[in-house]
Amino acid sequence: MKKLVLAATLSLAATASFAGGYEEPIIEPVIIEEETGSSGGVWLPLAIFVVIAAAAASCS
Repeated sequence: MKKLVLAATLSLAATASFAGGYEEPIIEPVIIEEETGSSGGVWLPLAIFVVIAAAAASCS
């Protein structure tokens, strides 16, 4: 009789630990924002080109 009570107690304890089931963790997506601009890195090379063109024109 003691073994039956022990087995019943262990089986109830084992089923109670799995009562919640499995839920997938919720992972929020990472949002990456890039800066957009039509002329972001154009001004410096354009200014260098203008300076070189002006120096070449003044030397001729």
